Amino acid sequence: MGLRFDVITLFPEIIENYCSCALLGRGVKNKIIEVNTTNPRDFTHDKHRRVDDTPYGGSDGMVMMAPPVFEAYESIERLENSEFIMLTPQGEVYNQKISKELAQKEQIILLCGRYEGFDERIRLGLKPREISLGDYVLTGGELGALCIIDSVSRNLHGFLGKDNSAVDDSFSEGLDGLLEHPQYTKPREYRGMRVPEVLLNGNHQEIEKFRLNERIKRTKERRPDLWEKVKKKI
Repeated sequence: MGLRFDVITLFPEIIENYCSCALLGRGVKNKIIEVNTTNPRDFTHDKHRRVDDTPYGGSDGMVMMAPPVFEAYESIERLENSEFIMLTPQGEVYNQKISKELAQKEQIILLCGRYEGFDERIRLGLKPREISLGDYVLTGGELGALCIIDSVSRNLHGFLGKDNSAVDDSFSEGLDGLLEHPQYTKPREYRGMRVPEVLLNGNHQEIEKFRLNERIKRTKERRPDLWEKVKKKI
């Protein structure tokens, strides 16, 4: 079997349908690639099969909960030469260099988000490699996962009939130039990781200050190019 993709997604049909068509479908048939899906909703333990909840500290939207994602990830058999990737706007920007690097793996596990993002403890506990397709917003991570599957597969011998390289991705400016702050939702403590106390005290001024500081910190650390563009406005 060729390169194995395992996609953690709430909408497996999006991945399965796309990967059954055209070159990807042929790649699966010819065993150049293998594509599997795992749904976090199958790892919930309540009658409503909830995978999201409201964020601590208050905010619009919902946040993906840690427990179903942890259990979905842990259900996947890991191969020796494996890479675990979270699709997030806060990650390193995807390009052809990364595509070729990933093509050397035996397995790529892709985590697709929905709603307003992930409980921060998913990042802290599972320690994925964070990748962004570019500085724009999508409704979910499935399109990003499909782009990675498609672009990486094109680097594999025999996938195109004759070996070619894919084109580089490009990106546009972000909405305000700063990366998003960490998000948390229930439970308050999970596997020894606690929600920061400032998000629990109900003081919205302190919460906004904490979030802004975290956004600045993350942007400086992860995207200094963006920080240079926006630091004069802060």
